[in-house]
Amino acid sequence: MINETDLEAFGYWQEQWKSKPLDMKSYQSEAQKTAIYGVNHAVIYPALGLAGEAGEVANKVKKMLRDGDFDRNAVAAELGDCMWYIAALSRDLNISMAEIAMSNLEKLMKRKANGTIKGSGDNR
Repeated sequence: MINETDLEAFGYWQEQWKSKPLDMKSYQSEAQKTAIYGVNHAVIYPALGLAGEAGEVANKVKKMLRDGDFDRNAVAAELGDCMWYIAALSRDLNISMAEIAMSNLEKLMKRKANGTIKGSGDNR
């Protein structure tokens, strides 16, 4: 059961993180502490969770088309859930989020330089 000491500790932790920028390594390290799935579900659990959360992002945006309402904070919350699953999946694959981000930027810059940003296929 959560007690007052736990709540005070969370408040302290929350203030510490809000007072400085959060890098990917720190996020991945802190997010890992909240993972509760077993090693026998490594990779598959976060991959399926990521697919589900990405679907929730799409659903929130779809409602903008249907209802004319856009809840930016709700989309941001779902994006945060996507980040958690990305952190967990990359940890399970033994790849840092920073490595993934850098590799992705390198790929995109190469495509931009080659004039192949538009189009389809992995090898362009």
